[in-house]
Amino acid sequence: MVKRYPCIEINLNKIAHNTKLIVEMCKKHGIHVVGVTKVFCAEKPIVETMLNNGIELVGDSRIANLIKLKDFNCRKMLLRIPMESNVKSVVKYSDISLNSEIETIKLLSKAAKKINKIHAVILMIDVGDLREGVLEEDVLNVVKDILKLPNIKLSGIGTNLTCYGGVIPDSTNLGKLISIRDTLKNQLNLSLPIISGGNSSTIYLTLNNTIPKGINQLRIGEGILLGKETAFGNVIENAYNDCFTLKGEIVEIKDKPSVPNGKLGLDAFGEKPKFEDRGIIKRAIIAMGRQDIKIEGAIPKDTNIKILGGSSDHLIIDITKSTKLYKLGDVLEFNVDYGCLLQAMTSPYIKKYYK
Repeated sequence: MVKRYPCIEINLNKIAHNTKLIVEMCKKHGIHVVGVTKVFCAEKPIVETMLNNGIELVGDSRIANLIKLKDFNCRKMLLRIPMESNVKSVVKYSDISLNSEIETIKLLSKAAKKINKIHAVILMIDVGDLREGVLEEDVLNVVKDILKLPNIKLSGIGTNLTCYGGVIPDSTNLGKLISIRDTLKNQLNLSLPIISGGNSSTIYLTLNNTIPKGINQLRIGEGILLGKETAFGNVIENAYNDCFTLKGEIVEIKDKPSVPNGKLGLDAFGEKPKFEDRGIIKRAIIAMGRQDIKIEGAIPKDTNIKILGGSSDHLIIDITKSTKLYKLGDVLEFNVDYGCLLQAMTSPYIKKYYK
């Protein structure tokens, strides 16, 4: 098979290994793992790999991705707060959704009633990161309103941390969820089956055995796909962090100055670039740019080369110190961080290959 570039190679065996590792690790703490599929746009081979290795519930932020999985025999969760304009699709294509607005939940109730379906919701609570969630003092009244709604099942409470404010999960902020659970039990005689304690940033608490008892669900994408916990960016022991390999082809190699000649203005993205004068350097151009990837998140596997920058269509590389003698048509390989993976998997210009 002749490969087209740029492309990303996806190692399903490594994803299978990471899935098993994290599912078992969390299981020891009584935690179920939601396999988050959004970063790879719910590509079916990856979803199948996750389901075959311990994941029972998949979560995605976009209805379009859940629609792709409508024939999969698994439960599906909508991770992004539902829009009022698509509540019909939410109840049709997801079994459970994360919510923070009672008015939206009322609309979900009406939509679910029309198709005679029970839709489950997790009420999101803001414990400090300032993304989605009701405030702690409002939880009791919101829960009372939810319990009045037909065709809605309140399955649990949850929170999100690190994604916006960078607040690290700990026993204090996650402990608030446990306290709220207890309050709902005491005041409303309500037993909630799900206490959802966040995303891959919470994994480190399972690794050091400090996760509060009672947290029984985590929504994990990066931990499985890149083998990292995201609170501190550490690789999880025994996990692979190279399940994805980005590849691009060299289209130009020339010795050029390291600083442009002329008066500098703004680049194509409205920014004023800065350059370090290192004299004449050997530069390679890769046919891959900002329309394809987040270039700051591409990490060359050849540690002797350096990404200098890029435009919409080109990636500029300093290959001066490399011990390899690159030539036109050679393919460079890159590891990726989460942002780069997200953009590469979303881009229609990056070909996807599985192995």
